[in-house]
Amino acid sequence: MVDQPKKTKKPRTSVELFAGGGGLAMAVHQAGFRPLLFNEFNKRACETLVASARKTLGADGVERVEDTKPEPPRPGRPAPLYPGDVRDLDMTAFQGKVDVLAGGPPCQPFSAGGVAKGDEDKRNMFPAMFKAVREIRPKAVICENVRGLRRPSFADYFQYIQNELTLPFEKRDDEVSWESHNEHLKGIISGLPENDTDPDHYKVVMVPVNAADYGVPQIRNRIVLVAFRADIPVDIEAFEKYVNTPQFSDTALWRSMLDEDGPYWRRHSDVAPRAKERARTWARAKLPKPTKEEDPKIRPWRTLRDAIQGYGTDVKLPALPPVDLTRLDEKFDFGKKIGVVDHIGWPGARIYQGHTPNELDRPAKTVKAGVHGVPGGESVVLLDTGYADRTSPDGWTHHHRYMTVRETARAMTFPDEWLGSGPRGEQMRQLGNAVPVVLGEFFANAVADALSAAGH
Repeated sequence: MVDQPKKTKKPRTSVELFAGGGGLAMAVHQAGFRPLLFNEFNKRACETLVASARKTLGADGVERVEDTKPEPPRPGRPAPLYPGDVRDLDMTAFQGKVDVLAGGPPCQPFSAGGVAKGDEDKRNMFPAMFKAVREIRPKAVICENVRGLRRPSFADYFQYIQNELTLPFEKRDDEVSWESHNEHLKGIISGLPENDTDPDHYKVVMVPVNAADYGVPQIRNRIVLVAFRADIPVDIEAFEKYVNTPQFSDTALWRSMLDEDGPYWRRHSDVAPRAKERARTWARAKLPKPTKEEDPKIRPWRTLRDAIQGYGTDVKLPALPPVDLTRLDEKFDFGKKIGVVDHIGWPGARIYQGHTPNELDRPAKTVKAGVHGVPGGESVVLLDTGYADRTSPDGWTHHHRYMTVRETARAMTFPDEWLGSGPRGEQMRQLGNAVPVVLGEFFANAVADALSAAGH
């Protein structure tokens, strides 16, 4: 974006709904927003928010409340966490005090991995999000969801969601169908002036994203909706151009690993020759002929190996200790030696049709919550080591194992201080449902900069 300051003097504030394990909440906080309220329905996720808050969400922490009409906390006090149905909350006490309302309404109604009932599904929480907008009147809204919203079967309803976010105060009556209400909204929107400044209206930007293009070591296709209150003179065109411009690319990754002593391999100098050549062969096959001059500012996609070795974000972390191949049949804690929790081996990893594993020298596959626990291929990784195998096309088969919770958290760009509550499957569910911190922080920073440029 053009001429927008990186830092703001006035502390900004946020409210987080559907907080889950805290990915978007951590992102918004790291972008300089002070949390005023959290909401999350799942018991284990609430435990995670409380356990991790002081290290990941600031020294003020998080405090459970049962009051359905909470008050904004004073500076230095913990942010209230309402551990119940968001539809029961009355957030009118926060009106005019919130810069950003953030949240990812449950995605199961629109996910390809679920039943996909869409707007008819009781888990569709977009109406609750619009109710919160009416009560809080935030300056901006950040909403993340699955790309399934763009499927042809949901296209009309997805447009309706954007129309409702544009006109949240045009409340739909219970007896009115969403189709009829959408026609009503479209009629109003078609008559709005280009320079609409009505404080009851919002200007909506829809951004399809692959998280890898924003620095996340994972292929994760999602939708991000950002809305600014219309009375705030945000340069929407500049904002839209900025957030739609990828910061990282696959081509840059392939070029960085083409040569044996390329930048990628200098970072990972201990990789076995066979594994290195496998990755370089893949890079040569994928690299297209240049069609235009490449932007030198575009950085290489980050890989799963980057994440495990501590290069998965701009902040270098200690490399995670290797998982000993002789102990793959044990639930052994490999993170103890460096004080990292949840780096625990898990036995029984399998590779089977339809569940291809992760490869270390590519971004991780999409981390999924899983309907029946953790899916097969999404949590299995091929290793550098292996054995001769005549049945394999190249005469070699790589060892494989389950990824640990901590490795998966790093693929989601969660800090090592994040403490997931519950057993392994529950922690993986929270990670699969979350927003990668680096992705969320990019959008939260962009929103903060846009507000600053607009004099807010």
